[in-house]
Amino acid sequence: MSAIRNHRPLALATAWLATRALMLWLLAHDRLTLLGRGGVSREVHHLYFHWYGVLSQGAFPAGDRLWQYPPGAGPVLLAPGLLPRLTYFTAFVACTLVADAVIAVVLTRAGLRSGRSSRGAWLWVLGLPLLLHIPLARYDVQVTAFAVVSLLALSRRPRVCGAFAAMGALVKVWPALALIGTPRGRTTREVWTSAAVTAAALLAVLAAVFSGPFDFLRQQSGRGVQIESLGGTVLGFARHAGWPGTARYQYGAMEFVGPYTGAVAACSLALTVAAFALVLLWRVRARRWTTATPYDAALTAVLLFTVTSRVISPQYMVWLLGLAAVCLTSRHTTQRPVAALIVAATAVSSVVYPGLYGDVVHSTWTGCLLMLVRNGLLATAAGVSFVRLWRSGLSTAAPHRPAPAGRERGARRIPAGLRTRQ
Repeated sequence: MSAIRNHRPLALATAWLATRALMLWLLAHDRLTLLGRGGVSREVHHLYFHWYGVLSQGAFPAGDRLWQYPPGAGPVLLAPGLLPRLTYFTAFVACTLVADAVIAVVLTRAGLRSGRSSRGAWLWVLGLPLLLHIPLARYDVQVTAFAVVSLLALSRRPRVCGAFAAMGALVKVWPALALIGTPRGRTTREVWTSAAVTAAALLAVLAAVFSGPFDFLRQQSGRGVQIESLGGTVLGFARHAGWPGTARYQYGAMEFVGPYTGAVAACSLALTVAAFALVLLWRVRARRWTTATPYDAALTAVLLFTVTSRVISPQYMVWLLGLAAVCLTSRHTTQRPVAALIVAATAVSSVVYPGLYGDVVHSTWTGCLLMLVRNGLLATAAGVSFVRLWRSGLSTAAPHRPAPAGRERGARRIPAGLRTRQ
């Protein structure tokens, strides 16, 4: 058994190197028709590089309708400039690969612990390439790294958990949801206090160093219904029923414009509020916590918010793959069927974009059916995820509460009966 465990990291490393080499090859050839004709890498070459130039002058892109990210995104986009002798694009891809490797390493280490599983590391290593080269040309891998490290640090270093969640939330808001399932009591107080202090300190520094750190709020509020969202799928089919709307590039994405788009956007926001209420209700009602509960709750929350969002870009699948991988590191997770649905939705996403994106933009029957399948898989995953989380929290089985964080730092202080339940 120990020999098998010792070979897992080597096998995972070999698989990571092989799949990432393939992703790099795809990125180098992304001008091929089926790979988007250069559209995938264009965002880094032009948009990110433009923002890098603005940020280098000590200011956020004020008044830029495409800048819709919290101030923590600034340092992430500036980071490639720290690598000498590389173009911005090459350095950005290198930074993304480093973040990707960090995720693979922490998932592998988590899987080697007693009572844990290596399925999570395998899901990440083999699941990310399903998105082809898209993850290498977006900074969602970096954001996911913050969330993954945060969740895996919870059991032993709650303050580190809170700090990483806060850093991730300042880059893209969703990593804050990683804290929704922290065990009640001292652990939650430590984690949330650390997150609040870290966020406040970093915001103060960013506000002192850069001008216009909160301009993104004005741009975010103007977003409409992206064609790949759940509401966009409804409007896509509506075009075949005579709806006169069209798709237009605005706010950094293809969005529907025309009658009733405002109402669809409002419905999406209402569903997001309802999802937030459901997650809060679960937290209030839950009585049974396992070591997997924080992971499962984080995946459920992000799934619900993704499905109800006005925007479901293909790179959002990176978030879900990362959180599903964290869940699978625990043998107590309730989310195995959900992880399978996410993998299926990820595979369909790469067909949608960049493969047949023209069909989606023009709402052909092929494009509409593809979006129905992708978003149907995500909606099903969200429903199954919440139901399984809810049932596990209200289970009549004897509750299992993780040992206090301070007692997990030394094996001699952990009762023997708990060591195999990590």
